[in-house]
Amino acid sequence: MPGYVEALDRTRHVGERIPLGDLNGLGIASLIPARMPDSGLPLWLVDCPPLFRRSGGIYVDDEGRDWPDNALRFALFCHAVRRIALGATGWRPEVVHLNDWHLGLVPALLAAQPNPRPATLLTIHNLAFQGVFPAEVFPHLGLPSEWFTTDGVEFYGGVSFLKAGIRFADRVTTVSPRYAGEILTPEFGCGLDGLLRARADDLVGILNGIDYDSWTPEDRAGLPHPYSVHDLSGKHLCKTALQNELGLEADPDVPVIAYISRLTEQKMADVLPQIGATIANEGAQLAICGDGDHSIEEALRTLEPRFPRRIAVRVGYEEAIARRFLAGADMLAAPARFEPCGLMQMYAMRFGTIPVVREIGGLADTVVGHQAHMQCNATGFVFQPPTAPALAEAIGRACALFREPVAWRAMQSRAMLHDFSWRRSAERYRSLYVELADRDDDGLATRGRTSASQLCLTAP
Repeated sequence: MPGYVEALDRTRHVGERIPLGDLNGLGIASLIPARMPDSGLPLWLVDCPPLFRRSGGIYVDDEGRDWPDNALRFALFCHAVRRIALGATGWRPEVVHLNDWHLGLVPALLAAQPNPRPATLLTIHNLAFQGVFPAEVFPHLGLPSEWFTTDGVEFYGGVSFLKAGIRFADRVTTVSPRYAGEILTPEFGCGLDGLLRARADDLVGILNGIDYDSWTPEDRAGLPHPYSVHDLSGKHLCKTALQNELGLEADPDVPVIAYISRLTEQKMADVLPQIGATIANEGAQLAICGDGDHSIEEALRTLEPRFPRRIAVRVGYEEAIARRFLAGADMLAAPARFEPCGLMQMYAMRFGTIPVVREIGGLADTVVGHQAHMQCNATGFVFQPPTAPALAEAIGRACALFREPVAWRAMQSRAMLHDFSWRRSAERYRSLYVELADRDDDGLATRGRTSASQLCLTAP
């Protein structure tokens, strides 16, 4: 990963720097061998101080504006990964797994290499973010000039890093099976649906998992009252604690609906002000936690004085706060206009907090909607149109079931016992790695089985 200031500060450096020299004229870089502070996972930090050691955010300055040289920053990072993939450290992987647009140039850079080369796998986490830059950056990317075409990396007159990855990676994955199908359509393909349809045989959706050791209702350090699927008494106490923390009326019979998300139109945060009165009139409470679009933040702040002790808004996000919201809430509102996977609805089910989601993408892959003919399998509530009335109606159905304690407790148990750990997803990735590593340079399965030590995983 890039040598960001926080990454350099928080990891354990465990070896001598490995010089990479000047990478395609983009800057002089080196690799710092390190280990993650919690898991001990080995990693290399690509250190180029002028590009990565900056104040502000990873992608934006202190004023929230995109760094004007983001294309060159991540082009350098891609060239560093290419050097690693071709043996710059004395070790050569058989598979290089790239994540998102930031690494999209790597499959193209390796495809331009004479064989043999490692196989490449690109994972799309959100197709809406494509790393599109002006055409003027193309000469600095180190790609053949003839690739600046619609069949290469050109995208509506500019350069798309993500398109480069989709075009040249050996295989492409995304983070849920349903989203893998949705992005083949014009509605969700973000202008790349034609290319994705052409690569459909090489595209697979593998559902994200969650860390059950970290996100658990039995967390004695992070929750005021830990609990489990076998004893929910602690959840009731967490609810009272959350109501008191947020200044809501401390009433166990009032359903608490949490919304924990980025405050963006994608996450339908803009419709929440429209349903505040409906939720309050339903006799429920709404607890909002997140940040994002400033206009949405300001609109949400107007809800608290209008509905005192019924609606609470906390602008900002910290995992500790999110855990308290999940433990204390009865339901999670997790709507979206599109959703590649989503994690919060899976965390919510782990905490016995029933999700209300739009039937789309990874939300549809993870939540079984409550309907008259399938109540015995339901783990949440779903709706379809991305509108305020549809969301409000689904919340109303959830509130009605909340007032049936036996049925509600049964749904909580089903949700808490559902397995969203990484075990199954990791096995699918492992099988994909083996398939890629076992192919020869013409894509034929002839080589021996790979191991974890022959995999290079990159992250932006």
